[in-house]
Amino acid sequence: MIQFLTVIVIAVLVVIDQLIKLAVLKYLEPIGSLTVIPKVIQLSYLENTGAAFGSFGKYTAVLSVFTAVILAVLIIFLLSKKLKFGVAYSAITLIVSGGLGNLIDRIFRGYVIDYIEPLFVNFAVFNFADILVTVGAAILIVYLIYDTAKTSKSDSSKGKKDE
Repeated sequence: MIQFLTVIVIAVLVVIDQLIKLAVLKYLEPIGSLTVIPKVIQLSYLENTGAAFGSFGKYTAVLSVFTAVILAVLIIFLLSKKLKFGVAYSAITLIVSGGLGNLIDRIFRGYVIDYIEPLFVNFAVFNFADILVTVGAAILIVYLIYDTAKTSKSDSSKGKKDE
């Protein structure tokens, strides 16, 4: 049952990402950019042929294949029932959703549509799918650090009891 719900959540998040990108194409591409909050954030149309922050721009096909393989492994892992539902499961679901959203762009457009541009800091233009990947990865990293520390503490206290 949880696998079915996971597929639904992934599908909904990918559809949201693609609908936002369609709106960006229709309304933002013709004007280029639109200030939302002056000196804080604006929407700027950008065609990103690379990966994070435009890196590897000349390797869109390689990035697409690499991303597809990673996503396939993560999806199989999610649907295999080897990972219990929880923080890590949810984080991987976010990562897969964002990865699929950007992969769809790379495959069908040859580039990823980015549109969120922070003005208060020198940072790359990004999109909803990037947010999903980043938040999912951050949650997963924090969870893994916490879980590792918890396991280490548990193992060290067991060792003291055995002495």
